[in-house]
Amino acid sequence: MTPAVALVFVSHSGLLAQGIVDLCRQMAPTTVMIPAGGLEDGSLGTSFDTIAAAIERAAGLGDDSEDPLRDVVVLADLGSAVLSTQSVMEFLPAELEGRITLASAPFVEGGVAAAVSAEGGAPAADVARSAHQAMDSLLSPLSATEHVTPPGVEGSVSQEVEVLNSLGLHARPAAVLARLIASFDAHVTLNGADGSSVIEIMKLGVSGGQRLVITAQGPQAEEALTAVVRAITEGFGELA
Repeated sequence: MTPAVALVFVSHSGLLAQGIVDLCRQMAPTTVMIPAGGLEDGSLGTSFDTIAAAIERAAGLGDDSEDPLRDVVVLADLGSAVLSTQSVMEFLPAELEGRITLASAPFVEGGVAAAVSAEGGAPAADVARSAHQAMDSLLSPLSATEHVTPPGVEGSVSQEVEVLNSLGLHARPAAVLARLIASFDAHVTLNGADGSSVIEIMKLGVSGGQRLVITAQGPQAEEALTAVVRAITEGFGELA
């Protein structure tokens, strides 16, 4: 089933917009994502018509399908792209009123976080919030989350596990873990990093052969810990 929230990436460059879509599709294969980059002649810039068409397409407006319209979260690369998108939003069809959210977030990291959140079935407000929180992750020092064993927490369960796939926790496994963890009523950390944040997981820089301390707390802590350990020990389908 296609997630109910779609994404639009507005950029001055058609190649950049398409590139972020290609990247995010590795982590969110069923989420509708539409690039809106460059001018109609292929030169750099932002086009009102291109952005409007991308948003309407992402929302499903005009589709022959009987599926309900999708909410749309838009990410833009630079200030003038934001202004162009805001102009478009003022003239969208009435059917899309209240369905379009312009996220204040970094284009790449926010896009990745939004895509993973949308793929997990989150509503538009949470998808936009995930994109925005990627900025906090970027501004936080790497040493705050890198290979830090979390202190004991009352009522928590922990297990140490080796990462077996040779590429470690690169983008796709990080997205798998973030979506998996978000599906449980539990707070899970990996070496102290928030396991529900794909950006925090990727910042750990964990490669194959390294070990992770997984700690879970909450009503479904045991179930979450078991599921995460299984995903890691199975190598995310990347073991030969």
